[in-house]
Amino acid sequence: MNVCVILPTYNERENVKQLVPSILRSDLSCELHVLVVDDNSPDCTADEIRYLQKTFQKLHLLQREKKQGLGAAYIAGFKHALATLAPDVLLEMDADFSHDPADIPRLLAAIRQGAGLAIGSRYIPGGGIVGWNRWRRSVSGGGNLVSRMFTRLPVKDCTAGFRAWRASTLRSIDLDSLGVSGYAFQISILHAAWRRGCVIKEVPVKFTERRQGTSKLGWKDIAEFFMTAFRLAFLRR
Repeated sequence: MNVCVILPTYNERENVKQLVPSILRSDLSCELHVLVVDDNSPDCTADEIRYLQKTFQKLHLLQREKKQGLGAAYIAGFKHALATLAPDVLLEMDADFSHDPADIPRLLAAIRQGAGLAIGSRYIPGGGIVGWNRWRRSVSGGGNLVSRMFTRLPVKDCTAGFRAWRASTLRSIDLDSLGVSGYAFQISILHAAWRRGCVIKEVPVKFTERRQGTSKLGWKDIAEFFMTAFRLAFLRR
């Protein structure tokens, strides 16, 4: 199995110093690549990746001119990986240690067992969130409630950002038609996969508050999320 981990970054220099080696040194019994999609981070995250490339041959960098949103970064990363690295599986993952690299094997196991998409879920038995305040929990819980209510998605954690995709599943989706650039990308692409009959499996994970830096989630992202949920509800009807 050829696996490519996609890491979108914006001001994550201190985190990638530790995260990239911890991923690439994992014993996953597969060919493993990491593609960092950096939005021209002011803290020179891209320079740190170039330095790490001297040690890790399977570390790749896609640098964009400016910050364009999480969804746009993932779409660019998916396209680049599919075109150049021939992966069997592409894995979404935050660059801030909120997602534990030790959970990657369990997501890949779900793919090997037939899933087209494996989701690292915070909202099924065995999953959870560590270190969030009441506001963050309310936003996340409310977003998931809205997602399920409006779209009828049969998924407990619709907004999860820790996912393993079978490459054939992504190739079946017109990524450019999703019409999102921020965090709403997660429900938009999930909905597209579900409508195409994708087998989706949730795997319990513990989500931990980031080690360094600050969250990139803003009011613009929240507004786009709710607008996307309404649009998908209309599409379902």
